[in-house]
Amino acid sequence: MTTVPPPPPSADLQSPQETHRFPCEKCGADYRFEPGKGQLTCDHCGHVEKISDGPWRKGALRELDFEDAIAKRLPEVEMEETRVSTCPNCAAQVEFDPQTHATECPFCATPVVADTGKSRHIKPKGVLPFALVERDAHKAMTDWLGRLWFAPNGLREYARKGRRMQGIYVPYWTFDAQTQSRYSGQRGTVYYVTESVVIDGKRQDRQVAKVRWTPKSGRVQRFFDDVLVLASRSLPKAYTDALQPWDLTALETYQPQYLAGFRAEAYTVDLKEGMIEARTHMDRIIERDVRFDIGGDRQRIQSIATEVSDVTFKHVLLPVWLAAYKYRGKTYRFVVNGQTGRVQGERPWSAVKIAIAVVLGAVIAAGVGYVMAQNQ
Repeated sequence: MTTVPPPPPSADLQSPQETHRFPCEKCGADYRFEPGKGQLTCDHCGHVEKISDGPWRKGALRELDFEDAIAKRLPEVEMEETRVSTCPNCAAQVEFDPQTHATECPFCATPVVADTGKSRHIKPKGVLPFALVERDAHKAMTDWLGRLWFAPNGLREYARKGRRMQGIYVPYWTFDAQTQSRYSGQRGTVYYVTESVVIDGKRQDRQVAKVRWTPKSGRVQRFFDDVLVLASRSLPKAYTDALQPWDLTALETYQPQYLAGFRAEAYTVDLKEGMIEARTHMDRIIERDVRFDIGGDRQRIQSIATEVSDVTFKHVLLPVWLAAYKYRGKTYRFVVNGQTGRVQGERPWSAVKIAIAVVLGAVIAAGVGYVMAQNQ
């Protein structure tokens, strides 16, 4: 006779930090979200439950006003209080099940003891559900390692046979803004003049490029939609930036059921800091627009004054498969885009393989030198 496990303690369905467990309505065991299928599956009894479409599914996600958020005027319904634990090594803030008291940090493999710290946060508006199952993410990672010839064989084998990968929903901000920019600068027009020079005792004519500069000023405007900014410090930004692009058109209205069986990280980059990074991205695009507006063959920009208005934002969660391995005293971290399978990570180096390559290179160079010397 099969023993049916008791249902887990109920969770606050408004909190993404504590709602990644959902009891099966048939047997009480935990559901898990199945990537690519949009459904919850119970591994104990096999019962399947579709995630409700809801009235807003696949519709436009509602933006929040940036100024209201900075002034702490957001409605109470947009806020939440979450239970998080902070890793003492990398400072990641990740949720724990109420029953979990100690585990390893999924970002750096450091032992972490669960605490009862609480943090007040802006709720997620959207979630990009996992499309890759763990098996496919693990294969993508080991294939990527296999293409690194200088990676230690031991690490590649360890990763191939090692622990399961962790599915983490990583926090991001998206920003929308209307911009109008006044600029002043100069337009350069290239023209050519003929100059006479002496080369090898002979006088020759040549064409020399010159630039004629004329003043130019004007205005450009652009609406920015969904400028994406990482809201986490747990992983090197170079890794997460390299996981792009993300198809944000696949964002779903946030429902905690998408987190069943996964973890979600709390944001540690606040809204103001996120907007500073978004402005850096916007300014690069605006400078490109100004150069295009100046026209000509060359451009000089003397000043750009930008007015930013109608700034709105969203807090969204994006899917990442993560592996952290301790190998010979060093932690190696690998991340896989849970939507596309794109892989990034710390590039490991094998001192033995590098030494062999150097020796082989020296031998080949010596052989080539010997053959050339014999042919002279």
